[in-house]
Amino acid sequence: MSDRSFLQWPFFEDEHRALALKLEDWAKAELIDYSATPANVDLACKELVLKLADAGWLDYCVSKKFEGGNPKLNVRSLCIIRETLARFSGLADFVFAMQGLGSGTISFFGSAEMQEKYLPDVRKGGEIAAFALTEPDAGSDAAAITTTAKKDHDSFLLNGEKTLISNGGIAD
Repeated sequence: MSDRSFLQWPFFEDEHRALALKLEDWAKAELIDYSATPANVDLACKELVLKLADAGWLDYCVSKKFEGGNPKLNVRSLCIIRETLARFSGLADFVFAMQGLGSGTISFFGSAEMQEKYLPDVRKGGEIAAFALTEPDAGSDAAAITTTAKKDHDSFLLNGEKTLISNGGIAD
């Protein structure tokens, strides 16, 4: 086990310490097959989404309103989960982060209808989220992106170009 003394810092509560210990045990047992780069990364990502969902870890990506684990997203819990997953499997951390980025954006900025439609399935692993940020002239600098969304009656007109959409090839 790595040095976990940071869990004694004053902004972590008992629930965070319990989360870290529970996830540590789960990761030791469940991520052994994902510690190296798999032959089929897309298939492994899909497997990991379901594995994380079945164990309840994706509950932390969605609020309790949509069957998640907390009344609202808990950044401290998300950090503990990402730190632990990354130590055992970079791919598991990536999968968790992508589900969180996709669901976080919908949680904060999506309509109520969109939230109801996608968030429960993202939490259950039934929908794989994607995140489109990277642009040709901006890279991943969010402040420099040029893609725009303009309201057009009851829909939006998107103008711009992306060079990478994380999970784009497997997302729902």
